[in-house]
Amino acid sequence: MARIALGGIQHETNVFAPYKAEYPVFVQRDEWPPLSRGTQMLDNVRGVNLPVTGALERLQALGHEIVPLLWCSATPSAHVSEEAFERISAMMLETLRDSPPVDGVLLDLHGAMVCAHVADGDGELLRRIRQAVGDATPVVACLDLHANISDEMVAQASVLEVYRTYPHVDMADTGARAADHLDLLLKHNLARYPSCAIRRTDFLIPPVWGCTLVDPAKSVYARLSELIQKKVSGMSLSCGFPLSDVSEAGPALVAYGFDEVSVNAAADSLLAEIEGRESEFCGRLYNAEEAVKEAIRLSANANGPVILADSQDNPGGGGPGDTTEILQTLVSHEAQGAVAGVISDPAAAQSAHAAGINAIVNISLGGKSGFPGSLPYIAEYRVLGLSDGCFRANGPMLAGAEIDLGPTALLEVSGVRVIVGSKPVQTMDQSMFSHLGVDPSKQKIIAIKSSIHFRNDFEKILQTVLPVTAPGPVIVDLATVPFQDARLKRLACKN
Repeated sequence: MARIALGGIQHETNVFAPYKAEYPVFVQRDEWPPLSRGTQMLDNVRGVNLPVTGALERLQALGHEIVPLLWCSATPSAHVSEEAFERISAMMLETLRDSPPVDGVLLDLHGAMVCAHVADGDGELLRRIRQAVGDATPVVACLDLHANISDEMVAQASVLEVYRTYPHVDMADTGARAADHLDLLLKHNLARYPSCAIRRTDFLIPPVWGCTLVDPAKSVYARLSELIQKKVSGMSLSCGFPLSDVSEAGPALVAYGFDEVSVNAAADSLLAEIEGRESEFCGRLYNAEEAVKEAIRLSANANGPVILADSQDNPGGGGPGDTTEILQTLVSHEAQGAVAGVISDPAAAQSAHAAGINAIVNISLGGKSGFPGSLPYIAEYRVLGLSDGCFRANGPMLAGAEIDLGPTALLEVSGVRVIVGSKPVQTMDQSMFSHLGVDPSKQKIIAIKSSIHFRNDFEKILQTVLPVTAPGPVIVDLATVPFQDARLKRLACKN
């Protein structure tokens, strides 16, 4: 039995988003548990589809003793503030240093955290952890499929294990795989695998086209699984998150094992697979007018809802979640059986709660983030439903997580319904509609603040998905992104 330190900090940074991640947003509960330390951390993450949870369960099943450090996350946004990063990392390191010596460390990170004072937040945290435990201790990290794998991360971590699904339904599974790596290294009395290979592509993948439920990503990740065998103990592929605007953003893969020739051959094979599919990572985008007209046409004889994916205002990529262009377009075209959500506007939600159910209230909805092109939608809304925004998710990605949207309301304007919450949270679970009495399967059109993550819970009911380029900082056409990094500028021109 070994003593394993377990913890994590998750943040995906979109430097073009309007808000920074300050310390309080890591403390609050949203779709994931709040910041917690020690045994409280273990209680908060149990039963939730997170890497830290999968690692915890697997390590305990293997008979290891857990030293809980700290776990927290924040909804994607612009840079993590210096105060937030330094305060959280100091707490994690303090707990580690105050504990008896550990035999290994397992961290649940994102891999695309950019701080106000450190461009590679995840690499810097790994460097500090490595400095605290020494070179002889294995340090394994789980990363999001959209991590920007840096040379520093590879240098400081013994193994980087990346999600293999988008939507990320395998987060807990990734934690379990990471735990298996750590256990294997401990059994061999190794701090690292004898061989490691890293490869990068010379192109970018827009996140909106990286869904692993369909090709090309489906085939690429299937090939990855085939390449893992006796001499290649592990392999991970990250598609990257270009909107972090850092030089090492973009697709990268790492392979680990006991035989250098086999590890390098596997890495080269997977690189060839993804490079051969480069031209397939693209598709049709719709502006709001085009999308609503097409949705109305398709929904006339639909067996399920047409989903308008409000990708550029996706809080899961750094969007404020408060733009209203699609909602206004649905109203202007008198769309029947349409619902939109979740729009983040605490003031509007509070006005609805103050007015009460069935009241008609004049509300200035959304548009408060100040994002260019986004204006409030001022209208008279009927209050159809109210909730405290607290409920348990049912879908495969959130998998039983306790959600807290803050005060939430179901409103109706000119026949179109809209769910308004008090926090910018990505709409990726049917429960975000059903907890207010809206059955997603019975809607004709659903405008949803998400890019891809909604697909696993909505796939079984939807007719089709139309990606929409309404206002928002999660820019899907990378050629239009005002990158500062010279490498990303060059690669974006290829998209």
